[in-house]
Amino acid sequence: MDTRTRGLVFASSHEADPAAALAEIMAQIGATPLAGAMLFCSHSYDRDALARAINRNSEGLTVIGCTSSGEMTAIGYDQDSIAFIGFPAEAFHMAAHCFDEIDAFDTQGAAATIRSLAARAEMGSRALGEAVNHVALFLVDGLSHREELLTMTVQDALGDIPLIGGSSGDGLLFRETGIFHGGRFHVDAAVVAILSSIKPMHVFRSQHYEPGPNKMVVTGAIPVERIVTEINAEPAAEEYLRLVGHPGERLDIGFFAAHPPMVRAGGEYYVRSIQSVNPDGSLTFYCAIDEGIVLTIGEPVDRIAGIAALFEEIAGKIGEIDHIIGFDCVLNRIDAERRQVAREVSLLYARNHVVGFNTYGEQYHAAHVNQSFSGLAIGQ
Repeated sequence: MDTRTRGLVFASSHEADPAAALAEIMAQIGATPLAGAMLFCSHSYDRDALARAINRNSEGLTVIGCTSSGEMTAIGYDQDSIAFIGFPAEAFHMAAHCFDEIDAFDTQGAAATIRSLAARAEMGSRALGEAVNHVALFLVDGLSHREELLTMTVQDALGDIPLIGGSSGDGLLFRETGIFHGGRFHVDAAVVAILSSIKPMHVFRSQHYEPGPNKMVVTGAIPVERIVTEINAEPAAEEYLRLVGHPGERLDIGFFAAHPPMVRAGGEYYVRSIQSVNPDGSLTFYCAIDEGIVLTIGEPVDRIAGIAALFEEIAGKIGEIDHIIGFDCVLNRIDAERRQVAREVSLLYARNHVVGFNTYGEQYHAAHVNQSFSGLAIGQ
């Protein structure tokens, strides 16, 4: 009898002390031999202390992770916690590489490194059997403004291996996020891990908005800073508010989450979320932006029905769901709370074994997207 059917192991902790949190997590996991692990942690933890605690409990194990803007655990939406995902060695193999100083990212060198990583994953996973599936998990500094370049470069080098991931967060402070690899937290970094398994795996992307009738053209921008200064030749914030709100209404993160701009690319619409309004009336975006782009204001669809249909679709592709590693934009969570459906969303996530974190953006194949619920579904 083939016993290599063990599913993901998952544990979480709300202990404020990093050492106590990791001790609780390890006690939940037990002695299961792991091929690798991921963790997502609240930005409130002391990173050096947390790194030491992780290292004491994971000697010889490849662990990747990042800071978050909220976590998803066995109860659904969570916060002020550490979420730990372990990949049992009898069904998984994991190989990872971290890119530091991504502000000076070398695309040619990175492509060669990723191809080498893929070859190493292929060779290392042969012991699992002949029918092995591969997926690349990608975590990148959510304040780097480099997600588009990195995502395209990495996916191109991966070839047929699909990429899925998220941008690290720090609550809603927008000061500094952390990427964990090699026993420490890095800034201005990204990590790629190729996960190989005998289990069925499926990457997906979904969003809870559709294009509405209101359109606007970016007529002034500072692309390198993701700032839009003018829309329709008018001050950006003022014109955006005129199109979708009411005079005097407050432009805050809840407003941006409820009225996301969308752009059409390749026949599909993708959200281009606004991060903040600046003192000069310009708008800072989470995604790349440039002059001449036509944006359409998104309107909400039935989120609960859409998520339920998504899980049914995933089950149709992979069978019974073991776990879903989810990358859910923090703006989705804020908008769900504003629309008073967060509890229903949370219950759906819990019932379908979604674990992961709230992001500053999501990576799907070669695209960096916003305000999506994306992830990796793993079958039984």
